[in-house]
Amino acid sequence: MKIRSVQNTRKITKAMEMVAAAKMRKAQDRMRMARPYGEKIRNIAAHISHANPEYRHPFIVERDTVKRIGLVVVTTDKGLCGALNSNLLRAVLAQYKEWQAQGEEIEVCCIGNKGLGFMQRLGANIVSQVVQVGDQPNLERLIGAVKVMLDGYQEDRFDRLMLAYNRFVNTMKQEPVIEQLIPLGGERLGAPEGTWDYIYEPEARVVLDQVMVRYIEAIIYQALAENVACEQSARMVAMKAASDNAANIIDELTLIYNKNRQAGITKELSEIVGGAAAV
Repeated sequence: MKIRSVQNTRKITKAMEMVAAAKMRKAQDRMRMARPYGEKIRNIAAHISHANPEYRHPFIVERDTVKRIGLVVVTTDKGLCGALNSNLLRAVLAQYKEWQAQGEEIEVCCIGNKGLGFMQRLGANIVSQVVQVGDQPNLERLIGAVKVMLDGYQEDRFDRLMLAYNRFVNTMKQEPVIEQLIPLGGERLGAPEGTWDYIYEPEARVVLDQVMVRYIEAIIYQALAENVACEQSARMVAMKAASDNAANIIDELTLIYNKNRQAGITKELSEIVGGAAAV
């Protein structure tokens, strides 16, 4: 019964491994296509933060004191992907406790079921959430939750907006990242040296208002695309390890079963021989 049970489990994990491998290729393609746009808009945002326009966007202006923080946490909706979510949420928890120790208030936006459940258990102040995003991230589903955080920053509900997600390195490695979205820091993003500016058409306010919102949306979309690629890679590796472990357990149980069967046969033969000798 144990052997049959492990064999059935191995069929499931093997199927999940193959499904994750198929999805991983598409997820990595989407992630790689999102990276050039994300890097370019980061570069533009860095240039704008270093420029001297007549209009300074609120997302560019550094605030003197930081007493409240907004946090966007990007996790998966499903489990069975190894330590992917655990590593990220462990880093988020350490940073969360550090902020609390400094007396800072935290508002949280959760993207993904696992992060939402963790933050609810933690008792965090969750102001927006998006779950069941699926394997193909859609920016339209994210805009509402992101806008709540951007409005909170502009209304001075918090002084910094942070983003936590898993960055895809390769199939075997995914690293948790916690980075600052706003206010923008040109030095952090790689701004050029010297004083210069763009030529704006129609005017700086209209252009910057659009560019800054698109910057935030693009970065969060890229983070979600990276997280989906990490999820499928981690799930494929975890399911392969589970399938291999199941095969080892089946071999061990089969060996024990054969030993017991052989011992039973030997015992029966001994009884037969002993009975014949007594007669």
